Amino acid sequence: MPAALLLLAGLAAAAPASASEAASGDAVRVKDIADVEGVRENQLVGYGLVVGLNGTGDKLDNAVFTKESLVGMLERLGVNTRDQIAKLETKNVAAVMVTAGLPAFARTGTRIDVGVSAIGDATNLGGGTLLVTPLMAADGEVYGVAQGAVTTGAISAKGGGASVTRNVPTSGKIANGAIVEREVNFTLGDHKQVNLALRNPDLTTARRIEAAINAAMGRGVARATDPRTVALKLDGRDVIDALTVIEDLRVEPDSPAVVVIDEASGTIVMGANVRISTVAIAQGNLTIRVTDNPEVSQPGAFSNGKTKVVPRSTIAIDTQNDRKLGMLNAAPTLRDLVASLNALGVGPRDLISILQAIKAAGALQADLEVR
Repeated sequence: MPAALLLLAGLAAAAPASASEAASGDAVRVKDIADVEGVRENQLVGYGLVVGLNGTGDKLDNAVFTKESLVGMLERLGVNTRDQIAKLETKNVAAVMVTAGLPAFARTGTRIDVGVSAIGDATNLGGGTLLVTPLMAADGEVYGVAQGAVTTGAISAKGGGASVTRNVPTSGKIANGAIVEREVNFTLGDHKQVNLALRNPDLTTARRIEAAINAAMGRGVARATDPRTVALKLDGRDVIDALTVIEDLRVEPDSPAVVVIDEASGTIVMGANVRISTVAIAQGNLTIRVTDNPEVSQPGAFSNGKTKVVPRSTIAIDTQNDRKLGMLNAAPTLRDLVASLNALGVGPRDLISILQAIKAAGALQADLEVR
């Protein structure tokens, strides 16, 4: 067999394997696209005081809540300052809101991270220490207690004529700054029926998860009930063992054709399934540019004239008549679509208007979300 035919035969034999590898490359684990219903984080919040600030705390005359909290805290510690409240002028204390997330299955004594944010006119929380702060959930119960040194990761310096600030000095974190005092009662192993909740609801993806689970664990174990939920019937099975197997199964998620536009930042994000039908586009803007070049008129020597500034303005109008009608061919893939849009030679701001016009013309085969 000639060498050329051998080469073609080798390429033909390798093509199916390459296609298979490409297809499998899009598959992800079930645990990366779905959560177990009921296994979630709970939000905690508390109000506290940060002390030890180097003159960057709240001004007590402006922040009444800080002054009252400081007096109340001192009274609980046996120090009576109620009669001298008007004379309190410290700038080393700041009132803060403390937030944290209580992880699923967190046990009593577990440590969690907390965030600290100033609510008064404090300018920097760096170097301060958060005093004991109860953390409550939406039911009003205390689930944790926070305390510790606040780190902001910010730099703030100020001089007579300039100041420099990097990051946000009025917001910081305390690593392992809270201790869990109350547990959320939830025993996953006691449930015989468990639901998987898709993070991005999609009927096709739900069906693929159902098929993958039934193929691995037997028919009838999984059933997709809606685009977000896959119900698991685990009668007679160990729930933890079953979920361990299920979360490692791989499926290829499907996604709708969506174009997301952020008007504020000029960001455009397109999904892989976005398609555009053949359209003709002409785009141009009227640009008026005004340039001021004032000139100084200087009188001659020994004259009685005065020095004056004479305005000189130049006005240029660009109607962009050189812009012609361009053809945007139908794009079968996202790569072709991006190449076609780049060929128009327009910036992100103009591209947003073009996409909106293409959608209005019915040539954009995707949902357009403008935020």
